[in-house]
Amino acid sequence: MASTSPLPAPLPEQPPASTPPLADSHLTASVLADNPSGMTLEGTNTYLVGDPDAETVVVVDPGPVEGAEQHLEAVLEAAGGRRVELILVTHHHGDHTGAVDLFAARTGAPVRGGSPDWSRGAAPLVPGERIPAAGVVITAWHTPGHTSDSFSFALPDDGAAGSVLTGDTVLGRGTTVIDHPDGTLADYLRSLETLIALGDATVLPAHGPVLPSMAQVGTIYRNHRQQRLDQARQALGSLDEGQRNASSIDELARLLSHTVYPDIDERVRPAAVKSLSAQLAYLEEASDEG
Repeated sequence: MASTSPLPAPLPEQPPASTPPLADSHLTASVLADNPSGMTLEGTNTYLVGDPDAETVVVVDPGPVEGAEQHLEAVLEAAGGRRVELILVTHHHGDHTGAVDLFAARTGAPVRGGSPDWSRGAAPLVPGERIPAAGVVITAWHTPGHTSDSFSFALPDDGAAGSVLTGDTVLGRGTTVIDHPDGTLADYLRSLETLIALGDATVLPAHGPVLPSMAQVGTIYRNHRQQRLDQARQALGSLDEGQRNASSIDELARLLSHTVYPDIDERVRPAAVKSLSAQLAYLEEASDEG
């Protein structure tokens, strides 16, 4: 899921590199599912991962159930006769997993996700494990925050600085939704640090275009979250104590969403309310710890 709010420009203390990195991936290809919306941008990017000379491929995020037959045919055509060895899912949302059972039945490939609910014929993913498949090695990083079961898949040998398939944790455009209460802002901020540590790895998101430099994009995302936290803190401070104490976090988020997110498309306001709930929960936890 994606928010339509634009990312802020990099802060002055983070000047651009003298030689900007370029997006670079020779171990992946993508097929766009036909599910465009305000939440999914142009649609879900299904990735094919593997060495070009390998006889097999790995499919990441089969996409939604709507149009699954046509999407599967497009993915198999892109595979060019290579057998699908493994199916990975970045997280449980339906625009990524709706076609899982069709893909698994047609290809015979096992499915691995962050939970048993989205694993078929194989064990769930283990954080930090290295998965050899299709002539490459994929590192599965647990990157919760958008959802509790979110994983990102790093390809350290892909291009000059490697690449990483970020699912919905980092998007090609806009910012991701924190799907509270399953996703939490504390987890999300930690996951951004995990991804920033990958340096100039090419960003391969599940929605939107490919981006250069995970470190640069992740830093912008982190700054954006801090700015939103400041806005949420200020909006919360504008309420009297009775209003704050009489309302649940979700009620407060609905009340304050028009202050923190005044200009967003109303079609995605429910997603903004989820993210704001996550911000308010984070502030409440920080206050309790203080």
